[in-house]
Amino acid sequence: MICPASLSQTGSAAPLARRRRAFFTSLVPNTRRIALTGGPGAGKTQACLVLAAAAPHLFVHVPEAASQVYDLLQTRWDRLDAAGRREVQRQIYRMQLNQEATFARSHPDKILLVDRGSVDGAAYWPDGPDAYWTDLSTSHTAELSRYDAAIWLQSSAAIGAYDGPVSNPCRFEDPAAAIDTGARLQRLWQPHPRLHCVEACRCFDDKLARIREVLGTIARRSSPQQILPVYGFDSRDDPAR
Repeated sequence: MICPASLSQTGSAAPLARRRRAFFTSLVPNTRRIALTGGPGAGKTQACLVLAAAAPHLFVHVPEAASQVYDLLQTRWDRLDAAGRREVQRQIYRMQLNQEATFARSHPDKILLVDRGSVDGAAYWPDGPDAYWTDLSTSHTAELSRYDAAIWLQSSAAIGAYDGPVSNPCRFEDPAAAIDTGARLQRLWQPHPRLHCVEACRCFDDKLARIREVLGTIARRSSPQQILPVYGFDSRDDPAR
């Protein structure tokens, strides 16, 4: 599990902005799609929004398909029977692929920050992951290969800071279930060769700093001939704040 330390801020504002842009631009040649996954209350959506707002020339946020489908249907996973859960997951999967294709076409020069990947649906399929791949005429390997890298975020439930449906009415899990769902998602993404894991933090800014350092690791692996230092890509500089 990769849980890097926070980044430090160095240099004046203008050189800092140039170094930051140069560093994250090194992601682009070999990395087009990064999935943020993890159990409920992990901070996936907030992280995607802040990162995309801070560097709109590099990142675009692909919103979570599941919340959109549940909102449209005015329901939640726990209110459905097995047949209903399967049908909802099919709709989520179709929306997921459609969104990713649409954003990739409209932003060909940017990295997609995907709020949950298509792999995640396997954790919610009533009959288990193998039945999920079969029903959707795909495979575990094929879905993992859709993403150049993945970042698994641990749920805030692991440190007793989970707010359940307060921040997302689609959530139905209690803290124990949120932790269990996160663990299942981590196992599903484990075979990905570029999976990075970030543990829960009491301060979201600390977690965001660790996600950014993970992006730095991805950049160095994407561009091995251009190993750039990580300069203060710090939440204090975010225009979204």
